[in-house]
Amino acid sequence: MKTMNASGASVKADADRLADFVLFTQRSCILNLSTELNKGNISFPQFFLLTYLSSEEYLTMSDIAKKMGHSTAAATGLVDRLEKLSYVERVHAAEDRRKIMVRITAKGTELVSKMRAEIATDLAGILASLDEDQAEAVEHTKRAIGGRALS
Repeated sequence: MKTMNASGASVKADADRLADFVLFTQRSCILNLSTELNKGNISFPQFFLLTYLSSEEYLTMSDIAKKMGHSTAAATGLVDRLEKLSYVERVHAAEDRRKIMVRITAKGTELVSKMRAEIATDLAGILASLDEDQAEAVEHTKRAIGGRALS
């Protein structure tokens, strides 16, 4: 296992700095996200479901349960609440009307976009306040992660 990066700093030290950055930014973003979601009576799990749906054409109830780590019954409860608030809609599959698909509505997409923009603004402010070493660690990590999708 490689223990030194190109600049000579240990991978562990970079990981520790990144962990501190993640914890700090998470606190900031979660506090702002919480305030905004409370206005619309949306829970974090409901919002996370909306973010999944915003990147997919649709998800089945089984897909939702798997992605959320819930039972199908719990996933149904999440969808029910979001549907009542007009953030998602259920549609029948053309090939099998018994198959129910869930997709995000324009209202749901608007909420996700708004929250993403607010998180990006928070992160921009945090990144702007980093000292040179912190900024270098974040940039190094960004390059190391590259195009990998975080799940």
